This record gives sequence, C-alpha cells and structure tokens, in this order.
Amino acid sequence: MTELWDIYDKNRTLTGRTMERGSQFAKGDYHLVIHVCIFNSKNELLIQKRQPWKKGWPNMWDITVGGSALAGETSAEAAERETFEEIGYKIDLSAERPFFTVNFERGFDDYYLVERDIDINGLCLQYEEVQCVKWASKDEIMQLIKEGQFIGYWFMEQLFDIRKHRAGYRFMG
Repeated sequence: MTELWDIYDKNRTLTGRTMERGSQFAKGDYHLVIHVCIFNSKNELLIQKRQPWKKGWPNMWDITVGGSALAGETSAEAAERETFEEIGYKIDLSAERPFFTVNFERGFDDYYLVERDIDINGLCLQYEEVQCVKWASKDEIMQLIKEGQFIGYWFMEQLFDIRKHRAGYRFMG
C-alpha cells in the first residue's frame, strides 16, 4: 500500500496536497514527522534497536518510536499510531502537545516526551522495524552514542533535563 503524506508550507500550513513516500519534494514543500520518547519514573528512556535491514540507521539504537504522519493525521494521531505499530503500546496523546519541534530540511519533527512505567516484556514489537527494546539511563545512552551505536541526536543529553520543564525558563526560589 502506498504511503501518502500531507504537504505543508514553511509556516506549517496544510497545502491541501499530498505526496507519496519516496517522491521528490517540490521547492517549499514540507512534511510532518513525529517521535515519542517514553520515560519511566526512574528517569530511564525506553529505547529500541532498529532491524539490520532498515535503510536508515540499521542496527542502531534509537529513541522509543518515530515516523512520518500519514495524510489526514494530526501530529498526536501519528504519534499514537506509530507507538502502537512499532512497540504494540496503546498510548493516548489527545491531551498532549508536542514538547518541542525540530525544523529540518524537509519538514517538522514533533517530539512528545511522556512518562509511563511500562512492562517491556508485554510489548509486541514490529518485526519489520524493531529488534528489541530496553530501558536505558542518560549515561548508558551517552555511552552508546560515543560508541557509535545510538543515533546521534544533538539534543539527547538535554532530553533528560528538559522533560520536567514546560516553560522556556526556570522558576527560581
């Protein structure tokens, strides 16, 4: 089945057009990507190891889930779908907004940072994409990045600190 994406302009306004995954982007066209970072109460991040046959970053560790929004999906709907597809966990993000958005060359990448204590033994992993999952501390992830085994997100170290703050500043006192 062909995967269709909504096309946005640079201001993140829907254009009313769609494109097929793998097609060339026209100048000024953008699409929506999501990532969900699930932390537990021990301040560990649920990470996944990508399958060796994945085109992008094979055999690498990655944050909990990620993927492109399909045509007609909101950011939260795409995040819910990807979480269920990749790790078999049903998550409700209807009351959540993305914690932050990274603007990249061809789109907008919404990041949801949530806390859930999940028994990973009960997860149903998507064989086509995910080898395994585990809980990992900030130090473990930074070591995996240093060893070239984890995708090198520029903000990874900050994720563990910013997830508890919803404002752009800290209250002092």
